[in-house]
Amino acid sequence: MTSNLRFGFILLALISAIVYMSTFIVHEREIALKFKLGEIIEADYDPGVYFQIPIINNIIKFDSRVLTMDTPSERFLTVEKKNVIVNSFVKWRIVDPKTFYTSTGGDERRAIQRMVSIINDELKGKIASRTMREVISGERATIMQEVTDRASVKIEDLGIKLIDVRVKKVELPDNVSVNVYRRMATERQTVAKEFRSRGEEQAKQIRANADRQREEILAEAYRKSEEIRGEGDATAAKTYADSYNQDKEFYSFYRSLKAYDASFGNNQDIILLSPDSDFFKYFKDSKATR
Repeated sequence: MTSNLRFGFILLALISAIVYMSTFIVHEREIALKFKLGEIIEADYDPGVYFQIPIINNIIKFDSRVLTMDTPSERFLTVEKKNVIVNSFVKWRIVDPKTFYTSTGGDERRAIQRMVSIINDELKGKIASRTMREVISGERATIMQEVTDRASVKIEDLGIKLIDVRVKKVELPDNVSVNVYRRMATERQTVAKEFRSRGEEQAKQIRANADRQREEILAEAYRKSEEIRGEGDATAAKTYADSYNQDKEFYSFYRSLKAYDASFGNNQDIILLSPDSDFFKYFKDSKATR
């Protein structure tokens, strides 16, 4: 009984090994190639389980997802013969596993090297026909689209679809960067100086306008004050005249008292007048008759 059980286990393990070696699974994120004695016999596999003949057949799988490749920084010359350092990345995927295998031996590193070479050649040509300003800011999107379109045609021969090429960073060599930064600082200082000059000119205009308005306001206020003062003097004169006409004798007497009060306000005051002067007429006669 023990021997039969052991044999059963051995037979089950053997069958499982044969089944395992005779099947392979293709996942949704994979594409597969089936070989027969080293020759590709089938490449179009949908996700699922498939059979193979052990030893005679072998399977190679590749990633079918969109992959990202960071290209190393490269130095390129612009149309002005100035160096720029470009760092980019590439989105790509394998769409034809058979062509990919025959052109690269199924080596992803070799495929990446060839893609980098093709893309750098295209970048070199596009950057060489543009100025530094256009490469850095003005036409970067256009450059990338042109590189993507032209490189896609060449990379199709590798069984690869080039989805996108994008520049991550455009830098200047250290010696150029220092000069550019100095020039930028000088330009900014010139602009700042111009703004300050404009500000000072506007400030002078504002101050001159404010001074002019101040003089106009003061002149108008003085004119109005003189008018009011004149009206007050006229009113006072009219009041005096009306009072005088109502009782001329009393008005004269009142004015004389005011004059006495103003003249003899201090015990030390001395005034020399003729006794017959009109100044003392109310001292001699209350009716002020002469």
